[in-house]
Amino acid sequence: MAVKAQTVYSVQYKSDADVKVYVTNNKSDADVVVYKCSYKSDADANKGLWYFVNYKSDAKKKIYFVDWKSDADIVIFYTNNKSDAGWRNRSKMYKMQ
Repeated sequence: MAVKAQTVYSVQYKSDADVKVYVTNNKSDADVVVYKCSYKSDADANKGLWYFVNYKSDAKKKIYFVDWKSDADIVIFYTNNKSDAGWRNRSKMYKMQ
């Protein structure tokens, strides 16, 4: 059974990551606007609705937060509004599939 939720786990080491992520303070710089879901059931497909799991084995994607934008595979911006979540740069969507 395929997991539909966009479940992610933040790893401690870059070498363990599927995707390197940089968090920006400017929405206009982001590849994807991310809403952190409180419930796994709220996270849906690859639409910027992320649910952070407690165990690496439960995650669809393992991410590592980098300090520099130039080191990132994708740039994200966190939003407090679920309706704002989504991809701004669709050419990078495949990185989270």
